[in-house]
Amino acid sequence: MWPGQPAGFPQFIRGGNQNVLIITIDTLRADALGSYGGRAATPNLDGLARDGIRFTFAHAHAVVTLPSHASILTGRYPFEHGVRDNAGYRLDESAVTIAEAAKKNGFATGAFVGAFPVNREFGLGQGFDTYDDLGGREASQVDFAFSERRAEDVVSEARRWIEQHGQQPWLAWVHVFDPHSPYEPPAPFDSRYPADRYAGEVAYVDHALAPLLDLTRRAARPTTIIVTADHGEGLGDHGEATHGIFAYEPTLRVPLIVAQVGAGVRARAEDTVSDVPVRHIDIVPTLADVVGLEMPADLPGRTLLDARDGEDEPRPSYFEAMTAMLKRGWAPLRGVIASREKYIDLPIEELYDLQTDPREERNLARLAGDRRRTLTARLESFGAAMPGEQTEEKAEARARLQSLGYLSGSAPRKAQYDEEDDPKRLIDVDRLMIQGIELHRAGDVPQALDAYRQVIARRPDMGLAYRRLAYIQWESGATSDAIATLREALQKVGPDIEIEVRLGTYLAETGAVAEGTPILERVATAAPENTEALNALGIAYARAGRNADAIARFERILTINPRDAYALENLGAAHLQRGDLAAAGDAFSRAAANDPRSSRAQAGLGVVALQSGRRAEAIEHWRRAVEIDRTNYDALFNLATELVNAGRVADARPYLEQFVRTAPRSLYGREVEKLGALLR
Repeated sequence: MWPGQPAGFPQFIRGGNQNVLIITIDTLRADALGSYGGRAATPNLDGLARDGIRFTFAHAHAVVTLPSHASILTGRYPFEHGVRDNAGYRLDESAVTIAEAAKKNGFATGAFVGAFPVNREFGLGQGFDTYDDLGGREASQVDFAFSERRAEDVVSEARRWIEQHGQQPWLAWVHVFDPHSPYEPPAPFDSRYPADRYAGEVAYVDHALAPLLDLTRRAARPTTIIVTADHGEGLGDHGEATHGIFAYEPTLRVPLIVAQVGAGVRARAEDTVSDVPVRHIDIVPTLADVVGLEMPADLPGRTLLDARDGEDEPRPSYFEAMTAMLKRGWAPLRGVIASREKYIDLPIEELYDLQTDPREERNLARLAGDRRRTLTARLESFGAAMPGEQTEEKAEARARLQSLGYLSGSAPRKAQYDEEDDPKRLIDVDRLMIQGIELHRAGDVPQALDAYRQVIARRPDMGLAYRRLAYIQWESGATSDAIATLREALQKVGPDIEIEVRLGTYLAETGAVAEGTPILERVATAAPENTEALNALGIAYARAGRNADAIARFERILTINPRDAYALENLGAAHLQRGDLAAAGDAFSRAAANDPRSSRAQAGLGVVALQSGRRAEAIEHWRRAVEIDRTNYDALFNLATELVNAGRVADARPYLEQFVRTAPRSLYGREVEKLGALLR
């Protein structure tokens, strides 16, 4: 033990000759693990809890992935590090991460992440020698989901790296995403939890982490391990199906385990459980304390190993949920937890005594005026500015946006929000948004469209609903309806970068390049680092035959993010259009390397191969493209046609039938007739 370590806590070995493992499990409720009374079987994490300290009252500071991980890795609140939502934010290089401190002390540093929201382009890679992520592509909008990979794949890469760096102390961050919706546990966990697929995902993650935890137990030096979640999951509590809207305990309270295993660590005879209020911002000071790392002196957190009942300075915790304001135009949510009291600052204020009311069923805001005023003052003492009031946008960028009619953020910002903007009054709208996703995934297009129309009727200023409605209309072949929906959105919402990018794209793809291009040029001028806008503008230029301008836009994107697979695909297509097969092949090959699931890259390589006289190779690239994405109709048409041309009619027939049956006639009417004639 060392001075300040509470009696009863495990004796942690201190010093730099040890390893550090940070495990973050996305969307893991505190009450999901077995050691916390959960319904999922989690023997490996429960065993780790027995070896260390299990904190029962730990809280995140945000309820979405990127801001929360920024707090875990920097030890700072969201209003300090500036990352307030998953989209549109990046951790600034001025931030100091625990990885940077470890690297300065001679540690090998590696990060292994399971989903796109924490890809390196969002700034979390600072200080990591290795950053193993998903590559350069966000998920297709088809599922309105994030790109992700299974926990076993993440763990496998982490173990391989650890085994390669066993000769020196290392710090590894392992992030697994599986408990995030949609809940799709693999076998046998799907059959073990048929009525609770979320619990099945949690049990699977515990199983997947076992080899990693076993490796640390066998290590030649001790390993300090932190396990936590970025946030929890609503699962219907308070009407919230997933997360991101509210900050009630199901999404704000997280599991937190601190343990030390490996060489020289004494086995524990009994569990150590702490009920002291602790926070994500306490993780970095804990690791700095145990390992001897130098971090900025002004960090707001304190080491977890000093956490004890009756602390001289209690640990209040700031929290926020800004996504609904930034993306939907709803009221922003901020709050504070002090001891066991929790205050939520919304148009309809909330105050809960979590000691007597852990499910937050009795709002005391109107009854406990003195306590409410005290907690309000405590919240204001943090000095937490709202998004857009800090440094996410430099003055020059802000002026450029305003000169073109845009506000900061993607939803209209109000000077004052009233009760009708309170998320509690709008949670039924959130349910409709989620129903739209689920109906779309199930193939029920009419009902999915109806869900988003209901949202628009309720909140005509909610741009996200228009974008999702337009996307489903577009995907189902109702292209004119999609364009009309986006025009209506701009009338109701006002200037909006995301809506205008989509509108300009759809206009260009339907042949109205002269109308779509100025829209995209305006957006690209307003937001010159918006890669979606630059990609769309490049495509429009290519359709207008302005290949040099198109290539310049795609290359500009690659200076912002060299791994952007979409830009590489488009760059390959532009080179192909101008007849430069070598440059096209290089771009498509780089896209495929950055994103092995790139159907367009495979399709492009097929075209390059065919034009180079390699039909058999082209057919295999197109077959792979269609395996990856059955809606890549260009690849499907080429595959079917070239199989016929090669005399392989029997092989071609399934693809001919698939194209005729599924290709939208609004976009492929002539090709459908051609292949239909071949079938007949």
